[in-house]
This record gives sequence, C-alpha cells and structure tokens, in this order.
Amino acid sequence: MSHLPNPVLTPTERFSMALHATAREWRIAIDKRLKDLGVGQSGWMTIAMIAKAREPLSQRALADLLGIEGPSVVSMLDRLERDGLVRREPSPLDRRVKLAHLTDDGRALYAKVREEADAFRSAMLDGLDPATLNAAADLLEGLRARIGEGP
Repeated sequence: MSHLPNPVLTPTERFSMALHATAREWRIAIDKRLKDLGVGQSGWMTIAMIAKAREPLSQRALADLLGIEGPSVVSMLDRLERDGLVRREPSPLDRRVKLAHLTDDGRALYAKVREEADAFRSAMLDGLDPATLNAAADLLEGLRARIGEGP
C-alpha cells in the first residue's frame, strides 16, 4: 500500500484546515460530554443562545445566531417546546413574531450544559497564555466580521 505524501500547504490553507478541523472536534467533544443530558448539539446550542441573550429572541434572530434556516429553527423549537424546555410567546410589538423563552426546566438544563462546557473549556485552555487566547479570539472575530461583510 503506497502512502501519499503530505501536501505542502500555504499558510492560508493550513489555517483554513486547522479552523475547520478544530471547530468540528470541539463540537464533537462537547457533544460527547452532554450526551447524558438527553439533548443533542443543535438542542443545547439553541438553549444556550436563548439563555445568553439579553432579551427574548425572535425565531429569525435565533436562526441567524445559529447559522441555520428559519424552518430548521422552528422544528428545533417545536421539539424543545414539546420537551418543556422552551416556550414561544408573541412579541408585544408584533404579534406575528414569536419570541423564545426558556422554561424553568430549560434554565436547569442550561445550567448543566454550562457546567459541562465550562469544565471542557477549562481542561482545554487552562495554562494557555491569556494574551495568546485574546489574539486568537481577535483574529477569529475579525475574520467572522470580514465574512459577514462579503467579498
């Protein structure tokens, strides 16, 4: 069996590959830690976004934050509402707009999700130089902003 040589990567190719692979592995690792909570990645990410919001989110705003289409967030909210974790209420400003709220059970689940996620982050990032973490975060946030601006 022949082995193909490792490709020579440009710095931009190396960065792109590392970004994709690390983000994927990060999500998989957290998902494994949360599997016993009875909610999958899309569920706990939805709950976390609702919990972290300063005010109730519309379904559209939630879809944008999660990077998914509107019908997908509606299906996810249907499941979370059926499980008693989320409730949707009409916006006081526009009754056509539904706002997502966590129930008491949803807040309790989020507390467990946050505890596990915090433990994972600590295990992965403890001992790294805070200046390096801030520089990496600045790079990623700046890149995200450039992507949002479009070509």
